[in-house]
Parts: sequence; structure tokens; C-alpha cells
Amino acid sequence: MSLRIVVCVKYVPDATGDRRFADDNTTDRDSVDGLLSELDEYGVEQALKIAEASGDAEVTVLTVGPDDAKDALRKALSMGADKAVHVNDDDIHGTDVIGTSAILAKAIEKTGYDLVVCGMASTDGTMGIIPALLAERLGVPQVTLLSEVSVDGGTVKGRRDGDAATELLEASLPAVVSVTDQSGEARYPSFKGIMAAKKKPVESLDLDDLGIEADEVGLAGAWTAVDSATARPARTAGTIVKDEGEGGKQLAEFLASQKFI
Repeated sequence: MSLRIVVCVKYVPDATGDRRFADDNTTDRDSVDGLLSELDEYGVEQALKIAEASGDAEVTVLTVGPDDAKDALRKALSMGADKAVHVNDDDIHGTDVIGTSAILAKAIEKTGYDLVVCGMASTDGTMGIIPALLAERLGVPQVTLLSEVSVDGGTVKGRRDGDAATELLEASLPAVVSVTDQSGEARYPSFKGIMAAKKKPVESLDLDDLGIEADEVGLAGAWTAVDSATARPARTAGTIVKDEGEGGKQLAEFLASQKFI
């Protein structure tokens, strides 16, 4: 039986855009372009490398998000993933990380898996706890924050680089892993890959398909919520010090007044 790899990816607002909150204090996705989270590209890359080394593997990319989230799936498919699963339901709007992990876990179980691969964090929420939550919900081992990962038979092995030490870790499959941005540069989709992605299957699922009640997720079921948000004030002109012989003294006095020195 071929190795079944599921990669969790996220469609996020472009970090270079003007990101803001909507009236309900959720992310305003309509006012900024979205894209596949850059950190998730490393997860896709490592999944593809594991599949290539195996010679008999299938890579499925999975996302939870609105209609436009298909763009993130198409990017991953154009990189080389075999198929995609998109969980999309109006009642998902406002779901926090706890609810998202529940949706992902149900979708992963429905899809079937031997190995789940995640990036180290999303570039919008940057929480980095989805892999641990998924492992708990699925009842499988987790091997997280890997800069190197491979599969040998029924075992996944990896290297985690810390500030003071390097750990060599392994776990039996099925398992959940996450990889860092030090795991290897993600490949660019080729023209052939982009064209092939248009023909690859994308399965759409909703909450009913996963057996999840609407009040378990969304804003109503969220464990965390944003109560209020205030836009960052516009930048003001800085203080200009003209050096007419005492520029150094004026600079020192300014730094002292701001308690920098």
C-alpha cells in the first residue's frame, strides 16, 4: 500500500498588504490579496521529497477556508502534490485554532493518512500549535519543528535544531510532523506543473460531510476572540537635528529624553 501523506496548508492575507480587521473583529480577507502561507510551502516541499524517496506515495494537500482558498491548493498542486481537499462552509467563519484543529482532524481521518505534514506556523496567526492539536485529536505521535525529515519503513525520523543542542527524533507511523523554514527551499512550480494542476482533483467538503455541528466552530464555538482592535496610528515626522556645532549634544539629549540612554 502506498504511503499516504496529507499536508495541511493555509490561505493567508499577503503580509505586504494593508491587513485589517472586519466589523466583527475577524480578519478582513476581502481588502487584501491572499496566498499560500510561505511557511506551509516548506511542508509541501518536504512531503514531495518524502514521496519521491518512497517511490510509492500519494500527497494530498488540505485546507480550511473560503472559496479563494482554492488558490493556495492550486499552488501546492502545481508544486507537485497529487490531489487536494478543501473544507469550505459559511459556518466556519470566525473559527479559532481549536475549532480549526477539529475540522482538520476530521478531514484527515476522512481522507486517510499515514503521515501528516505541517509548516511551523501560519504567517497570519503565527501560533504554531496546530500540529500538536492534530496529534492529540488523531491519537498519534508528534515530531515537530524539524529541519530535516525522512521516512524509513514505518518510522518517521527528523532533526530538530535548538539554540543549545540538536535532537534526533523518530516516531512510528501514523504520525504528525512539522518542518521549519530551515528544512530546505521550496521548489518553484514549473509551467508544466501549473498546467497539470488544473486537471488534478480538488474534493470539496463541508461541516455536514465531517459530522461537525455548526455551533462547535465559527465565532459561536471559538475559545478565543478579539474583543476590540485599534488601527495603528499614522507615522509622524521624526525629529531633525541640525548639526551646527552641537549636533552630538542635541542627539544625546534627545536619546536621554526618550530613555534610550
